[in-house]
Amino acid sequence: MSLETRPRSASARHAPVRDSVTTISADGSRPFLYPADARGRFITARRLAAYLLIAVYLLLPWIPVNGYPALFLDVAARRFHFFGLTLSAQDAWLLFFGVSGLGFALFFLTALFGRLWCGWACPQTVFLDYVYRRIERWIEGDAPARRALQDAPMAAGKFLRRAAKHALYALVSLAITHLFLAYFVSIPELWLYMHEAPGEHWASFLFVFIAAGILYFNFAWFREQLCIVICPYGRLQSALTDDHTLVIGYDTKRGEPRGKLHGRVGPVSDWPRDRSETGPTFGACIDCHRCVQVCPTGIDIRHGLQMECIGCAACIDACDEVMVKVKRPVGLIRYDSFAGFSGGVTRWLRSRTILYAVLMFVGAAVATYAFSTVKPMNFLVYRMTGAAYFVGHAEVRNQFMVRLVNKRTVPATFTVATAGLPAGVRQTGFGAPVTLEPLGESVSPLILLITRKDYTGPFKFSVQVQDAGRAFTLAREVEFIGPDARLLREEEEEREHEGRERQEKKHD
Repeated sequence: MSLETRPRSASARHAPVRDSVTTISADGSRPFLYPADARGRFITARRLAAYLLIAVYLLLPWIPVNGYPALFLDVAARRFHFFGLTLSAQDAWLLFFGVSGLGFALFFLTALFGRLWCGWACPQTVFLDYVYRRIERWIEGDAPARRALQDAPMAAGKFLRRAAKHALYALVSLAITHLFLAYFVSIPELWLYMHEAPGEHWASFLFVFIAAGILYFNFAWFREQLCIVICPYGRLQSALTDDHTLVIGYDTKRGEPRGKLHGRVGPVSDWPRDRSETGPTFGACIDCHRCVQVCPTGIDIRHGLQMECIGCAACIDACDEVMVKVKRPVGLIRYDSFAGFSGGVTRWLRSRTILYAVLMFVGAAVATYAFSTVKPMNFLVYRMTGAAYFVGHAEVRNQFMVRLVNKRTVPATFTVATAGLPAGVRQTGFGAPVTLEPLGESVSPLILLITRKDYTGPFKFSVQVQDAGRAFTLAREVEFIGPDARLLREEEEEREHEGRERQEKKHD
């Protein structure tokens, strides 16, 4: 590669400026970006991280844990399997702690390392850079070749290349969405869907093709616009970072004033490292624009930290590669804080990071405790539909339904009992233990009756469920309701009085 900037096509002549979004030209059009490839330690590390994340995404539905995929969100059965832990719909409240814990962790990492997530782990970056752009490079060539193809008139060669590229884009998008569906229906069920008519599972069929269409549109055309226009994280980072946050930046003090390589005076070893040294007036930057050419969002990092920067470190490796070739120290573009670029010392412990760390650890502790309280079964007690209670000739009756859910992957037996009932209450239902199949459930009635004489008003009691091994006991408090006890006694006394009168008349 020449150290001078290569001539760029008309589609790539939009020079990045500081006060405008890079991918919007002066006339309002969008210049399509064709970032060049770079080589270096950060690119290698990102590639390994990306392939690892893609492998995790591909393999999770295939890896069995306790008889189910490692990550299986069985919405139809309202069961959610996370690496051997099975949750039911009643455990959805635990997601609050998981999501909030991840949010605090992201705040903490952003305060320390800036947009590390965006450049290294975000699915948008991972799939765009290491799947779709790999396909594009394989078919259309390197960045100059892709720009030349973009500006070339439509001919048979261009049409065939573009058709092959977009066909592969569509196939990859379909593969990704099919695998995504497997997270909700499992691989065997997905394979069954694929061998049956679309009308048999029309909802899943529509989901796959609509989702694949969105993926295709995003990765084939929208690309970096999602990070700039839709994702709020780029704007949010300004509220999470400060002068001591580690970001990717350009050492202005050392690099300026920039100048072309052929304008340098004297041997390379005499060039000054910064303007404080004597010698020629040029800084270390040779204005090769290599950092701009490799940027996936098209910015010029020399303008400072910008909203579009995703922290991918491509510009670091590109600049280091140039510095090595011109025999200058690397690190003109590097990971550092604003304080570090100004000659100060980066403070890792500060009020912002301490606060986020405390919130993160508190959230992690609460989440750990919440998940530790999850039992291998759930049960719910609710009233039967209809009247809240019934008053019979001799008794007051309440009717409940008890729903038992076995979250284990093996059969389980449970005993249902009541506690705290006053004297005179009779129970109908659950006279024997209940055995449920793996991940099975049952809904059965529980009826309580109390004589009108013993009824003194509403009262509370508990329904308890215990497993056969007595490993745990779950309880739900329920209220038995009925009419006003005083009115019921008056009615009962009036009925008794009427009965005595009838007996007397009959006797007479």
